Amino acid sequence: MTMINVPAREDVSPANQAIFDQLKGKLGIVPNLYATLAHSEHALASYLAFQDARSSINGKAREVVNLVVSQVNDCEYCLAAHTVIGGMVGFTPEQILDIRSGRASFDRRLDALARLTRNIAANRGHADEGLLAAFFDAGWTKENLVDAIVAIGDKTVTNYLHGTTRVPVDFPAAPALPDRLAAAE
Repeated sequence: MTMINVPAREDVSPANQAIFDQLKGKLGIVPNLYATLAHSEHALASYLAFQDARSSINGKAREVVNLVVSQVNDCEYCLAAHTVIGGMVGFTPEQILDIRSGRASFDRRLDALARLTRNIAANRGHADEGLLAAFFDAGWTKENLVDAIVAIGDKTVTNYLHGTTRVPVDFPAAPALPDRLAAAE
């Protein structure tokens, strides 16, 4: 049973109501996980500012981080949302499954990012030196490393929020990883 409800617009502060209106205008909906952040007077605005901050990890690279971290943390909500977003940024369904397994075998640079991201998330920040070297060898920079770690933190926040609250997922469910990919995790 869900102990935390998804607040409606009328249940949140005027400041959060304004953010709900902006989200609805931009996305067409207020995703349940964002709405849940509005139980706090400040968390929704703070999280959106964090998520929307400038970064060298954008577009497809950002979705690699989002998908890998969400898989490591087994976040049903974020896997569903980022499977949709991953398709919107140009990944095929097969590529999304590959990324979720901690690889991007279709792209050397994204593969290095996926492998390092999985290692950092799974080991709570203690990166394998070989994977870090492979990341730099693939053309990533120190700036990219720092921004990737910040993106891992961003996704960890929402993964933990959903893991704790279990609010309903309002995106199509992400497919299960095939046994061959899950075994490689």
